Amino acid sequence: MRGIMETVVTRPRSVRSKINQNGRIVIPAAIRQEMGLKAGESLLMEVEDGVLRIESYPARIRRIQQEFAQYNRPGVFASDELIAERREEARREDEEIKRDRELYQARLQKAEQVA
Repeated sequence: MRGIMETVVTRPRSVRSKINQNGRIVIPAAIRQEMGLKAGESLLMEVEDGVLRIESYPARIRRIQQEFAQYNRPGVFASDELIAERREEARREDEEIKRDRELYQARLQKAEQVA
């Protein structure tokens, strides 16, 4: 029986494959099954440091959701935060424009008094 804090680590599966004349690579059935891939499904591929990473769209979405889960706060919507931040930014911009107008008006009055 495993302890509560233990994690199960699966070894990466490694297979040898060849690229055919058309540039195609065969993904063995066992790996397709493990990854939940079906014939005709679109995949995402990226190369980093000479390593090809192949991922299904659902797997990419799950991975990104897991990466961003640390920023999620229960009961708080990111859209609401974004709207509030944008409104605050607009308020500051309006204040800056008002100050600039007032400064311009003061300079204009001063110039009129000198003339």
